[in-house]
Amino acid sequence: MARQFPALTADHAAFIGAQPLFFVATAAASGRVNVSPKGMDSLRVAAPDRVLWRNLTGSGNETAGHLRRDPRMTLMWCSFADRPLILRVYGTARTVHHGEEGFAALDALFPPDPGARQVFDLAVELVQTSCGYAVPLMDNPRERDVLRRWSAARDAAAMRAYWAEKNRVTIDGFPTGTAP
Repeated sequence: MARQFPALTADHAAFIGAQPLFFVATAAASGRVNVSPKGMDSLRVAAPDRVLWRNLTGSGNETAGHLRRDPRMTLMWCSFADRPLILRVYGTARTVHHGEEGFAALDALFPPDPGARQVFDLAVELVQTSCGYAVPLMDNPRERDVLRRWSAARDAAAMRAYWAEKNRVTIDGFPTGTAP
C-alpha cells in the first residue's frame, strides 16, 4: 500500500516520464483549491529533490497566484496501464515568470513554445506512492495540438496582451505576478 520516500528514486522518475498526464494542486489560505490536469512535454525531474514544470498559457493562472500566497504544491501521476500506481510529490515551489532572470535557461530545457509563461521550480519534501487499484485502465491518450497551434498563431505582443487580459489575477482575485 502507501509508501513514503524523502526524494524521487530512479524508478519514480522513470514512472513520471512514462505518464502522458499529471495533476497539479495548489491553494491559498482562502479562496478555492485548484487542481489542474497537465500534459504535453512540460515536466522535468531535475534531481531527486527537484522537479521543474513549465506552465503554458491557458485561460486561467491559478497556480501562479496561489504560490505567491502559499508555496505549497502537490503533483500527482497515476498509471492507467496494467501496473497500478499513484505517485504524489509534495513540496514548495517558486515561480520564475517569462522575462525574469533565470527563465530563459529553464525554458531551454523544454521544446520551444511561444506560450510558455512560467516555470515552477518544486523543491521535493516528500514522495508517496499508493496502490492505484481503483484507477481505471485506459488506452494511452494522444497529445492534443490545439494549444500549440493557438500559441503559434500569436506573436509576442499578442501573447502579452492575452496574459494581461486573462492571466493577471486568479478567479479569487489574487495577483499572479504575470507581467503585461
